[in-house]
Amino acid sequence: MADNFLERQREDYELRKKAWQKGHRRVQVGRRNIDKPDDEAL
Repeated sequence: MADNFLERQREDYELRKKAWQKGHRRVQVGRRNIDKPDDEAL
C-alpha cells in the first residue's frame, strides 16, 4: 500500500465535495412576516 493512500483519498473526497457543493448551492428563502393580533388571547 502506498504511503500517501489516505492523503490521496482525502484530496479526492474534497474535490468531489467541492464539485457537488458548487452544483447544489443553497438558496436562502426570506421569512414571511405573520401579522399577529394585538390581543394574543384571540
